[in-house]
Amino acid sequence: MDIFNWLTTTPAGEFVFTMLVSMVPVVELRGGIPFGVARGLPVWAAFLAAIIGNILPVPFILVYIRRIFKWMRRRLPWLNSLVDRLERKAHLKGRTVTKYKYLGLMLFVAVPLPGTGAWTGALAAAFLDMPLKKALPSIFAGILVAGAVISILTFGVASLF
Repeated sequence: MDIFNWLTTTPAGEFVFTMLVSMVPVVELRGGIPFGVARGLPVWAAFLAAIIGNILPVPFILVYIRRIFKWMRRRLPWLNSLVDRLERKAHLKGRTVTKYKYLGLMLFVAVPLPGTGAWTGALAAAFLDMPLKKALPSIFAGILVAGAVISILTFGVASLF
């Protein structure tokens, strides 16, 4: 059995597939939970898979994003405009977070709207020089809140059909 077949035909594969979808920037768990439920996972399993998938990239973003951007500027100058946009976004979002520090970071990640979420929250935390030990729990709490909100909405919509 090939990997794609396993991902799309077994419950464990659907769980992993949901985790992978939830790791994608912009989509994150806001898309991962409905995706998992649509693929046949129970809401609780889609929630768990999406939480795991959404939190996995966060420590790497917090620790390495500045180095990655610096490397990109040096080695891939044609991507400078992308790096500039991402840095601007981090600084703009950082203003919201700065006022309330870690509670602000948690609330920013928790709001299930476009432009918020774990990736953007981690990016903002990295550019605000928030320590990993303090930023990671705030982002994780925000992911849990967002996951609960999306699960409730998904369960409500799914129960209509």
